[in-house]
Amino acid sequence: MIAALRAELARTNFAGREVSLAEGALVVAGTCALARRTGRSLDLLALAGIGGLGLLDDLLEPHQRRAGRPVSKGLRGHLASLRSGRVTTGAAKALGIPALALLAAAGGPAPRGGAMVPVDAALTAGCANLANLLDLRPGRALKAVLPPAALLALTAGQDERARSGARLAVAALLPGALALPADLREHGMLGDAGANVLGAAVGAAATRTLPTPARLALLGGVVALTLASEKVSFSAVIDRTPALRALDRAGRLPVPAPAVDDPSGTEGRSAGPEATDGPPGSDDQSGASDPPTARGDAEEAR
Repeated sequence: MIAALRAELARTNFAGREVSLAEGALVVAGTCALARRTGRSLDLLALAGIGGLGLLDDLLEPHQRRAGRPVSKGLRGHLASLRSGRVTTGAAKALGIPALALLAAAGGPAPRGGAMVPVDAALTAGCANLANLLDLRPGRALKAVLPPAALLALTAGQDERARSGARLAVAALLPGALALPADLREHGMLGDAGANVLGAAVGAAATRTLPTPARLALLGGVVALTLASEKVSFSAVIDRTPALRALDRAGRLPVPAPAVDDPSGTEGRSAGPEATDGPPGSDDQSGASDPPTARGDAEEAR
């Protein structure tokens, strides 16, 4: 049974190395365990649900590929599937994560502010999705999540709302920091489960510790990046920007060189000196692929 579970969680990443989704499952478990410190059952329910939806997507999509069923990518792809009457695991996430985020926002500590509840829910869901969009290379999503989590965790809250926000930040910070070495060494990967739950925890922490103008500005940035991901490859932008490229590659293993004895020149194509993107349609850091349908990172991470 253990061998079967290990095989079910195994994936081949963009560099051709075998990684395990067990990292993401453990991150979900750790984040949820620490989220109990907020004392609010809706926080635990929302994060567990978001992580569960991500894990479901991680596990079922390979079976859909092997069965020859179409796999939707990106927000547009999932909405198109819904319009055609097909509910994919990605579409379930697109509906379920905002609903769970709204539940947590509505049940958060006072003062909530009626008009800010949907804004806070959108920020939580948007951060969950954005972290997943960034999880295309080892350590990338964690490098984006951990600094804001650390800053929010240090917030000296004077009321219950701010204190719960700091605890949510810690719930993302500690499991994420523990996962970073394995992620950088390409022993594991966050997958949808780990990336979604860390992003959601940081987003929820921001809604409870930042003032209204900062939350609105942050939501605007998250929305802009999400829309940009439908057209622009984050990996390509990072590779063209020296400072971002250096940060992105810090601590990572070198990418294996292509096989020199392959007469077709196709073996190891995604593992060149530094590929800017994974195979078309690849999920997170995984090497599984579908025919390309768009240029942006939304086609690589759901």
